[in-house]
Amino acid sequence: MHHLTPREAFEFLGNTPDAVFIDCRSELEFLFVGHPANCLLIPWYEGANWELNPRFLNEVSAVAEPHRPVVLICRSGNRSREAGEFLEKNGFTDIYNVTSGFEGELDGAHHRSTQSGWRFDGLPWEQC
Repeated sequence: MHHLTPREAFEFLGNTPDAVFIDCRSELEFLFVGHPANCLLIPWYEGANWELNPRFLNEVSAVAEPHRPVVLICRSGNRSREAGEFLEKNGFTDIYNVTSGFEGELDGAHHRSTQSGWRFDGLPWEQC
C-alpha cells in the first residue's frame, strides 16, 4: 500500500484518470461532515454498532478491477488503511491511503480540521 498526504492524493488523482477515489467513512459522515469532490462512498464500517460492511469487497469490485489504482480516504487515515489492507489481502494490487484523511488528527482541544487533512489543506470538497 502506498501512503499519500491529501495534497499528494489530489495531485495523483489529477494525473491518474483511471484511479477510483473511495471515501470509506459512514454515510452520515459523508453527508453531514462533507466529503472530497468526485469521490464514491463505500463505507468500511456501517450501522449504529460500527460493524464491518459485509458488502465492501463486492462494492469496490463493482467500480474497480484488482489492478486499477484505488485511493481510499476516511476521517483520519486509520479506517482507510484498514480497508486498504483488506483489499490487498483480497487481490487488489494498487492501493493508496490518504494519510490524515478528510478531517485530520485531533488537536490539543480535541478538534479536527485544524492542523491536517483534506479539508484543512483547502482541497475541493462538498457538503450535502
